[in-house]
Amino acid sequence: MGSMEQQPLLLRLDSHTQLRNLSSDDVEELLEHGPIGLRWWAKLVAWESRLLWLLSGASITVSIFNYMLSFVTLMFTGHLGSVELAGASVASVGIQGLAYGIMLGMASAIQTVCGQAYGAKKHAAMSIILQRAIILHVGAAVILSFLYWYSGAFLKAIGQSESIAEQGQVFARGLILQLYAFTISCPMQRFLQAQNIVNPLAYMAVGVFLLHVLLNWVVIFVLGYGLLGAALTLSFSWWLLVLLNGLYILLSPRCKETWTGFSVKAFKGIWPYFKLTVTSAVMLCLEIWYSQGLVIISGLLPNPTIALDSISVCMNYLNWDINFMLGLSAAASVRVSNELGAAHPRVAKFSVFIVNGTSILVSMVFCAIILIFRVSLSELFTSDYQVIEAVSNLTPLLVISVFLNGIQPILSGVAIGSGWQAIVAYVNLACYYVIGLTIGCVLGFKTSLGVTGIWCGMVLGVLIQTITLIILTARTNWGVEVEKAIARIKRAAEDETLGQLVDT
Repeated sequence: MGSMEQQPLLLRLDSHTQLRNLSSDDVEELLEHGPIGLRWWAKLVAWESRLLWLLSGASITVSIFNYMLSFVTLMFTGHLGSVELAGASVASVGIQGLAYGIMLGMASAIQTVCGQAYGAKKHAAMSIILQRAIILHVGAAVILSFLYWYSGAFLKAIGQSESIAEQGQVFARGLILQLYAFTISCPMQRFLQAQNIVNPLAYMAVGVFLLHVLLNWVVIFVLGYGLLGAALTLSFSWWLLVLLNGLYILLSPRCKETWTGFSVKAFKGIWPYFKLTVTSAVMLCLEIWYSQGLVIISGLLPNPTIALDSISVCMNYLNWDINFMLGLSAAASVRVSNELGAAHPRVAKFSVFIVNGTSILVSMVFCAIILIFRVSLSELFTSDYQVIEAVSNLTPLLVISVFLNGIQPILSGVAIGSGWQAIVAYVNLACYYVIGLTIGCVLGFKTSLGVTGIWCGMVLGVLIQTITLIILTARTNWGVEVEKAIARIKRAAEDETLGQLVDT
């Protein structure tokens, strides 16, 4: 195509009022038939950034405010005492974190299957998928309930002190109700997200969070119900989310085609779907459990109370950052998969650059906030001077981790959008557990570094994993990825059953 054919497109780019109306076809054409001047690049960055934030804004809100429910609960328990904070932290990570990893991993299968069913306009099938997912999630929750109830013995078995294990068991038992609420809410949220219904979820998450802050203050400081009261308050807030999510699905006109009522068909074909949920859980669990292992291992060090409290405060900052980045990661996955499916390899590659650049800028802001307010932020959790000092000493490692987590989740989202889940699972296993965890334990227990050494090993694992994903992304032939995406879409379109659609 010559310059005469390209000129009208450039003239359209020259207008900010028409910029948002450009299609991916237009941008693909422009990227294909460059060269492009600097001012056009700026306009393309604005075009892609707008699409990115439209997708990620509500998802980030949901992710952060759902996480902030636990964050606020731990913040309030920190003012009950250092032992209570240590017990709640190790239960939140070792028990609740284990369940979260399993449930979130299983729920990722809902995104895959419901997303395919919605794209194939098999709307009625989505109702069956949701019910089937909840059945499997509840079954997993029943098994995990025993771990919650006997968490004290479990925590002692992995080396936690008597006092910390006792407080952890009190907190974990109060979270059993929250486990079942999360079991139901998580599939419902994924069901709605698969239909691009994200703003209502954001409103629900913010509303429940504000009420949760008030309830924690009343239950802990006014009524004086302590650690158990804090756990039951968290459980209540999650059940409120279940109620709101459920009412929206039942009553909203936007779900009238995708929710067709309860059906016994949900019990049929569970085994193939179960295998899919297990496969989907592996990759996500490897990532979630890695950072949580840092807290568990820290409880085995000398003076575990200070070590656990300081590392838990730092991990709460890191988890807040990760949940923000997970929203961007989801947007990256959608953008890349959509553009590959539309046969736009150059736009897909451009999207990868923009989302990574955006995440790096956001991470730099987070790093600056942590460095500037490291003492005042710690005082939100505890008034213990030793813990505050320990957190300050760990701040440099925390900043490095925050920066790396501004890149790693985004690359994982790109990998998911491109269909590289199996490869990333192997990368995670090798980098996190074979390299990072091993070196962290050696530095933590065989040297005087303690919790700093454990975290150094963890950071090394994330660094190697990030570098590996950068190399994989840089070496990607996006034209080939388009061909693979078109082949998958063609197979899906030719399938006549939902089971066959899943297999693709």
